[in-house]
Amino acid sequence: MAGRRRASGHGAVVVCLLLVSLVACGGRPTAADTARADVQHVLDRRAAAVLDRDSAAIAETGAAGWFQDVSAVPLATWSYKVTGVHRDGSTATADAELRYQVQGYDRAPVTAARVLDLSLDASGQWYVVSEKPATKASQQLWDQGEVTVVRGKRSLVLGVGQSGEKLHTFAELADRAVPAVSDAWGTAWSRHVVVLVPKSLEGMAGLLGSPASSYRGIAAVTTGETGAPAQAPADRIIVNPDAYGLLGTLGRQVVLTHETTHVATRADTSAATPLWLSEGYADWVGYRGTGRTPAEAAPELGEAVAERRVPAALPSDADFGFSGTATGLALSYEGGWMACRMIADRWGEAKLGEFYRAVGAHGKRPGAVEGALAKVLDTDLADFTAEWRQYLRTQLG
Repeated sequence: MAGRRRASGHGAVVVCLLLVSLVACGGRPTAADTARADVQHVLDRRAAAVLDRDSAAIAETGAAGWFQDVSAVPLATWSYKVTGVHRDGSTATADAELRYQVQGYDRAPVTAARVLDLSLDASGQWYVVSEKPATKASQQLWDQGEVTVVRGKRSLVLGVGQSGEKLHTFAELADRAVPAVSDAWGTAWSRHVVVLVPKSLEGMAGLLGSPASSYRGIAAVTTGETGAPAQAPADRIIVNPDAYGLLGTLGRQVVLTHETTHVATRADTSAATPLWLSEGYADWVGYRGTGRTPAEAAPELGEAVAERRVPAALPSDADFGFSGTATGLALSYEGGWMACRMIADRWGEAKLGEFYRAVGAHGKRPGAVEGALAKVLDTDLADFTAEWRQYLRTQLG
């Protein structure tokens, strides 16, 4: 019995030491842990208030003036995930992921890295002072001002610093683009588009997280992940109003149809797809049915052919870089368009679509074009390139 009592006493000492160790080594939450949990709680309340369109409830969690900027956006979801809190006394900076979905368009949340400044109010609760994009993260449209929303039959147009009348013209263009793309590509895609129209080129660059110089002269771009699954955020067509405003009526429609083609083909575009094919196909759909001749739509190539400077090879991906010359970029787009036009003329429109899908299905660049040329068009790269060069001479000479 005595031995047992001594063993029992040892056990009590061990248990006591374990308890002391747990307390000393983190058994109780630290101040940082508590702050992170408290901030997450405040942001959960804030997110719920955003979805409820409850400006009073938003004000209870912090600054509420910004809500006017996003209030018109039709949101299906809105949430924050705190990834870090840096506290300094009664103030803190929180890193968070904002996840949101536009109702009827996004099949999965858009994720945006955000930074929030907070302070403790008189009651000891955290209060959001400001929210902004994280360093090097893209802006959201409402970061640039109050968003105006226009709904088309097949489109949703969101703008900042633009009149409702002007945004309606974008909706009309997009509504015409969707059926035009479906007629060429097929209907196995969402068949609706989201168009963002910022106030300026600088606004466009902010949405893309890149310098404005990268997009000067570019009328629009489409964001999205190549080969994206069906459950993914909707692609965004982002307009450069400075360059877009210089286009005529036909040019504006061609651009919107071109960008809508990227939305439709996204799931069948992969790392295997060269830019001459993805951009050339989008231009082919854009010009399809417009009656524009090669001489009218490919003036830079026409000049090169006239001067006997026929390109020796199809454009490389590097040729499509925005940092090059305007002439070089035009030659690349026109060359890709003429290659796709040639396939449609020589093998048929259905074969052009089949070729596009076959290249993308390869997954990796090496051998993708060559394999699709052999399987779908019964030719090889050397013969195809030679035929393309002759096509340029015939159509543009």
